[in-house]
Amino acid sequence: MGYSVEVCHHCKRIFNYPGFGSMYCPECLKIDEENKNKVKEFLRDHGNANMYQIALATGVSEKDIKQYLRDGMLEIPDGSPIYIKCENCGCDIRSGRWCPSCAARMSNDLKSAYAGVGDVPKEQVTGKMRFFGKRNQDENRGRKKRK
Repeated sequence: MGYSVEVCHHCKRIFNYPGFGSMYCPECLKIDEENKNKVKEFLRDHGNANMYQIALATGVSEKDIKQYLRDGMLEIPDGSPIYIKCENCGCDIRSGRWCPSCAARMSNDLKSAYAGVGDVPKEQVTGKMRFFGKRNQDENRGRKKRK
């Protein structure tokens, strides 16, 4: 798999993206990892802190903390009065993007959409495979031979 040139979602610098992972340049990715670790350490010591307290104590923006929750890197503790919303139905969740029922429904929808993909056809397929532009190449070759 080759690299592609992308723009960092954080600092807007151009960098070589390997095709997987976050769309951050290496410098911003390192800072992001450090921020995640700061938040995790703070939560280990101060379990039920709210987002404002976490942001104030760690220096990590509330936007980044919300993204860590959405990515499943953090989880809101049990009994907390603060939750994030499921992106599909809007119910309260502690981590991720979807509640368990919406995630299960989407998974089943995907499974049914891909059902039968890759199966061997039941009836014999006859005929030749066609390629776009192939006809013109064959005709041009035939004209050269005729001359």
